[in-house]
Amino acid sequence: MSSGTRLRVLVLRALGLGDLLTAVPALRALRRHLPGHEIVLAAPERLAEPAAATGLVDRLLPASGPGRAVPADLAWDGPPPDLAVDLHGNGPQSHQLLRRLRPGRLFAYAHPQMSDLSGPAWQPDEHERERWCRLLRWYGIKADPADLRIPPPTTPSPAPGAIVVHPGADAAARRWPKERFAAVARELHRGGHEVVVTAGGGEGALARFVATEAELPPAAVLGGARDVPFDQLAALVARARCVVVGDTGLAHLATALGTPSVVLFGPVAPRLWGPPADPRHRVLWHPGTDDSPRPGDAHGRHPDERLLRITVDEVVEAVRELPEPDTDPSYERTTTAQGLPPLP
Repeated sequence: MSSGTRLRVLVLRALGLGDLLTAVPALRALRRHLPGHEIVLAAPERLAEPAAATGLVDRLLPASGPGRAVPADLAWDGPPPDLAVDLHGNGPQSHQLLRRLRPGRLFAYAHPQMSDLSGPAWQPDEHERERWCRLLRWYGIKADPADLRIPPPTTPSPAPGAIVVHPGADAAARRWPKERFAAVARELHRGGHEVVVTAGGGEGALARFVATEAELPPAAVLGGARDVPFDQLAALVARARCVVVGDTGLAHLATALGTPSVVLFGPVAPRLWGPPADPRHRVLWHPGTDDSPRPGDAHGRHPDERLLRITVDEVVEAVRELPEPDTDPSYERTTTAQGLPPLP
């Protein structure tokens, strides 16, 4: 262990927004267990604002690889980290990347190619939040996968009370047809709801199609040329009536902020990546006779057949059945007790 300076923990999770938010329970457990340590998150630079918004990360170390691959290197400076935690995968590449930094300790899942590394056994069919909490519990750190909320932003919402429709997804396999998103948005708009269509960078044409077909004004589209700035996106979601979205990072943002959501699943079962059992969140998934956790290719080039079984009518009905948004007073008490920012 280093001496004379603040002890440092390096956490590797060089993935996307949804991956960061599913790791919040594990990050909170580390923060609670090691309150005096500096927690450094190795993740893509675009996640600097979301990571800071969790209140659980001191700084971000930019790191990324192609797709969901392990980064080739980490630009770590100074003495080795006192503790390295692999929340990226089950190795061995991610384990080896951290081990090259010579950390005082390494928390990671066991891997047959690294027989000298002790750790719990990897379970492929486990919910992502539980996976990383179980890793920490194996090393003696209390971690609760239900402890997933983040503080809402103080930035004003650009459309308070609106229904947020997000038609995009990184892979076509998880992208419900744009015509169906448009039909849902049109039905909700005609029913008297304000509807906003959000788009990530490069998704402008998709969002504009949905908005036009839904008879929404051009101003109803947020983002497209580039990502919506995270503080604005979080403010929009935090104060939305609900979010209608596929299995993407925005679905996890709604979960983390306690905003009602309707989430559409296809190639991957919601029991691996879905929101917790809560009346605020409706999961739509039609596996048919194949109830395996990964019946399709999450990175496929065509919409998954299970996703296509979801109809416009059932999405609209799911939205109408959602409870009104509210704040969770138990969350305010919990975050205040842990020294995290209270709700405004």
